Amino acid sequence: MTIDTTARERFMARMRMTAVLAAALLVLAACGGDTGADTAQGDDAEPAAGEESAAEGGEEAAAEGPISFLSLAWQEQSVAANERIVETWNAEHPESPVEYIQGDWDSVHDYLLTSFEGGEVPDVFHYESAEITGFADSGYLTDLSGLISEELRADIQEGAWETVEEDGAVYGVPFLWESRIGLYNATLFEQAGIEPPTTEDPWTWDEFREASAQLTVDGDGDGTAEQYGAAFGLSSPVNFVMNLSQNFDGDYFYDEGGQTTVQVGEAEGQVPQLVHDMIYADGSVSPDGVSLNGVELMPGFFEGKYAMLPGIGVWARQQLIEGAPEGFEWGIYPPLEGESQAQGSSTQTLSVPAESENPEAAVAFIEYFLSTENMAELALGDWLLPTRTSSAEQPELTTEEAGWDVASASMEHLALAPYQTVRGYTEWSDRVAGPVFQEYFADRITWEEAATRLEEEGNAVLAEYAEE
Repeated sequence: MTIDTTARERFMARMRMTAVLAAALLVLAACGGDTGADTAQGDDAEPAAGEESAAEGGEEAAAEGPISFLSLAWQEQSVAANERIVETWNAEHPESPVEYIQGDWDSVHDYLLTSFEGGEVPDVFHYESAEITGFADSGYLTDLSGLISEELRADIQEGAWETVEEDGAVYGVPFLWESRIGLYNATLFEQAGIEPPTTEDPWTWDEFREASAQLTVDGDGDGTAEQYGAAFGLSSPVNFVMNLSQNFDGDYFYDEGGQTTVQVGEAEGQVPQLVHDMIYADGSVSPDGVSLNGVELMPGFFEGKYAMLPGIGVWARQQLIEGAPEGFEWGIYPPLEGESQAQGSSTQTLSVPAESENPEAAVAFIEYFLSTENMAELALGDWLLPTRTSSAEQPELTTEEAGWDVASASMEHLALAPYQTVRGYTEWSDRVAGPVFQEYFADRITWEEAATRLEEEGNAVLAEYAEE
């Protein structure tokens, strides 16, 4: 695959033209007396282009009032998309102007906690599903289940809704998420006579293992290969293992009489043992990845040191495109299959605080912000996947350019993983799972030792949270 940005440029140009036309229509409407913006507030008026009602049967008048919006967009294209959507909303909705606040992922958690305590949280804020459940438990968030439209509800993937629901309540609208796909060196595949897997015919883990061995070229006898079939980025292995273990129904966390416990059985051991054996038994996976992440493996991938980078996030395609040498031929392949291709994935979300003075206005803005075309633009800007089916079906997200077709198709395999609802998971991950998996992948402990520690030390951590 070589990179052609024409499709993206056409899309961005179309979105800029939409903004210009929207502003022009607003001016024309103002000149047209009763046929203009005031008339659009009537009960029988159709929503403006790109806009949906805040709730089925809701009235536009209920969605008035100023709105503050905290965004965590950070990539240049994503920030531009956020700002464009806000500007267009403000041009079309002078009765509900939005104040755009640029946030930061590194400091947002402390910022929000302080804001909740002080009662000055933005009316709409961007965060992630794994974190907002804690805010919901503390009573900080508005239940959106009665405010969001049926159209939006039906269009967003059910697996995405599961990441923000609790006891029938909805505490955020999920809009972006990540799947793990594989990158391959097309030239090395062609030389080895290997046909890459497709969305219709994905590789099983066993087939991937066979291909990795076929793509491995022995070195000069010092125990290292001149070319490895693959390299996994394992420097931070917990999310990698927890999400891909869903391929084999490896949940790690189970409910025992109302208490969550860590249990490591055969299903949980499938992915880590396969990866470990490919490094130390087969010699077809490079040990470099034990101390490096996926992006840090990119230079070796460009040099032909690794033929594949499996289990890497879809966002890594941007890093590849920006860093690949001229003429580098590459492709992506869909998630590997165990018992299924299922993957766990958290979502990026938009939520409304419980203290919001006008949640209807906030949700009206969310619906507009996450229209089909807007969500597609946001996904393009972040190199992630939209949660709306209609957004994933947009031409810009189904093109072969940059592998968007394969990436978007992988969305159907995403769902809530059990760990995402576990109190104490972050501490378990940091204190127990991270160090244990790192030792295992470095071949310093056996899988039996790893499994025992994950259970015993992990359940000690969870017990602390059960007592609170």
